[in-house]
Amino acid sequence: MCGIAGFCSPHQKFTDEKSRWISVLEQMNQVQKRRGPDDEGTWLDDHCGLAHVRLAIIDRITGHQPMTHTIATSTFSIVFNGEIYNMKELKKDLQKEGILFSTASDTEVILKGFIAHGETYIKRLNGIFAIAIYDVQRRKLWLFRDRLGVKPLFYTIQNHTLIFASEQKGILSYPNIVPAVDKNGLCEIFALGPAHTSGTGIFKGILEVLPGEVLCFDFQGCQRHFYWKLNSHPHEDSLSHTIEKTRWLVEDSVRLQMLSDVPICTFLSGGVDSSLVTAICARELEKQGRQLHTFSFDFKDNKKYFQSSTFQPSQDRPWVEKMSTYAKTNHHFLECNNQSQFDCLFKAVEARDLPCMADVESSMLYFCSLVAKYNLVTLTGECADEIFGGYPWFHQKEALEHPCFPWSPSMAPRKVLLSDEVLQELPLEEYARSAYEKTIRDTPRLAGETPLEARRREIAYLNLRWFMATLLDRMDRTSMYSGLEARVPFADHRIVEYLFNVPWHMKCPDKKVKGLLRFAGEGLLPADILWRKKSPYPKTYDPAYEALLGNRLKEILSSPNAPIRVLLDSKKVRKFLDTPSDYGKPWYGQLMAGPQMLAYMLQINYWLETYHISLLS
Repeated sequence: MCGIAGFCSPHQKFTDEKSRWISVLEQMNQVQKRRGPDDEGTWLDDHCGLAHVRLAIIDRITGHQPMTHTIATSTFSIVFNGEIYNMKELKKDLQKEGILFSTASDTEVILKGFIAHGETYIKRLNGIFAIAIYDVQRRKLWLFRDRLGVKPLFYTIQNHTLIFASEQKGILSYPNIVPAVDKNGLCEIFALGPAHTSGTGIFKGILEVLPGEVLCFDFQGCQRHFYWKLNSHPHEDSLSHTIEKTRWLVEDSVRLQMLSDVPICTFLSGGVDSSLVTAICARELEKQGRQLHTFSFDFKDNKKYFQSSTFQPSQDRPWVEKMSTYAKTNHHFLECNNQSQFDCLFKAVEARDLPCMADVESSMLYFCSLVAKYNLVTLTGECADEIFGGYPWFHQKEALEHPCFPWSPSMAPRKVLLSDEVLQELPLEEYARSAYEKTIRDTPRLAGETPLEARRREIAYLNLRWFMATLLDRMDRTSMYSGLEARVPFADHRIVEYLFNVPWHMKCPDKKVKGLLRFAGEGLLPADILWRKKSPYPKTYDPAYEALLGNRLKEILSSPNAPIRVLLDSKKVRKFLDTPSDYGKPWYGQLMAGPQMLAYMLQINYWLETYHISLLS
């Protein structure tokens, strides 16, 4: 994994001030250095500059970037962030065409495949990626993002120059780009956050290359189109064939994503998703005489304060122990205390460049920093719930009937701390409703479906476009902040394409939540783990953590220079702090309740202050 950045202008000659623009590229690298601590490089042509920082996973010796290749009179240069899991197969096909290779890297496969076959070659890649390729002779830059948006890629166009980077901080380091947020950006933060509208960078003028999109920039300006889109079509497989194919897809995806020149590990919660990934990895490594390392996460003294609920019916540790013994893994139990979680709230903002999932994100960042001391590559069980229908809102009558984002059904908790002036100025309900309705309009339809089945397809599409995208952002930023590469086998586009069109009675046979995945996993796991009731990512229940948040927010509101003071109502905040938090009714997803609202406000203040953000009317 890596960080990429650069700029392109068919009209400006950067080499006239070579040292200046090399310095700009080096600065873009520096601010993204945590994504790639092993190596860095820059490349400058008359009309384009490329920058790259590298976390060496594949071809650790000769995989340096930017990588350039000249054929006949044409020269192409590439920077690439990600992994191509079918690289070996693609390389063999190109070698049959007579193409020679000088490295063992997937970067060279992409570049020479692109030169030989053009931009349609991107469709052959199975992987996670953000790619920039520049054609020197045509003064043309291409940006590509993987089908599901696992790897980030942002851009802006200023004075006929396109600037891009893996993270917004790379763009913000470019000369004369001032971080600013307008009303739409604030609506993103308060009405939708920690989610955001796909394609929007929140900062004014910064955009996001969409999942499955190609962006071309040359003399004609900027053109965008999709090389991949999710489609609806009739599902013609029987239940038994569907189970068989699902099992093959999951096993094949995990095996492919084990590709690495350094040892891999897995995150193991004891739930069905991470346990399946772990079981497959452990089996494959055992064939090689190697043992899999696994990691689980919890909070100090959580056993003492844990409260069972509909969302979190049980603690993970007994299940982790059983699964680790079953798969014969070398397991590591990791814990986070209140202070570490609190401190990482602000590191998480730096990692994401935005307020994010509060302590759900800060704790993951902390855990990733610990895992990175042991391994550089991990496989996780993320995304299975979005794809296989594991969340409560796939099943609740209210979610099926209520026209809103099902993980955030009420705007009231989002407004409870905001000042009346802000509430009058920001159309929060209208903004969220518009975002929801656009996604509903964009949902790929299938003629002949019943209204209920059509609604379930809408719920599935909402989850893929929004909730899963938020968790993928979380996984990328929290892992890459510590130079850890996190892979998500369930987010293989082949699995998403297939499962999106499996009817609900097969996804949830006999009303068994994620029954299709469980049936597909029979024989891979102990039966009680395979059929264990879902319990999401853990969070702390220690009241001392909430007190830590509340005290800090009081301090901020007492400071005349705190930027969030213009957005919050101090009296409302103090009333909120004096009222016991309701842990049972999250305002986003399953985990973000009262304490997470306090943490989110702290993150917003830190973001406004640290990034020196101008609030535009």
